[in-house]
Amino acid sequence: MVLVEIVFNVTQVLEMVIFVYIASMVMFFVRILRGPTIFDRVIAVDALSCDLAVFMALIALYTGNPHIAFPMIFIALWAYVLDLYVSKYLEFRDIGE
Repeated sequence: MVLVEIVFNVTQVLEMVIFVYIASMVMFFVRILRGPTIFDRVIAVDALSCDLAVFMALIALYTGNPHIAFPMIFIALWAYVLDLYVSKYLEFRDIGE
């Protein structure tokens, strides 16, 4: 009986956290669209990709499907590569090869 109550409480907490992550993603999209500088937009994309990775982990935990969590690696790598290209462009004004 206690285990059922713990699982029910974890499910409730996950549902609340998922709504918080959705709200934060909406705010990051607003910052990406309205960011006054490129730095604001890059930071918003970084934060959005980190939030998306954690959100996918929460969904995988909530549904019990570990295959949903696999693309988190690609999202994290994409954010890292974006940071590298933006910093290289801002420093040298050329992306090159």
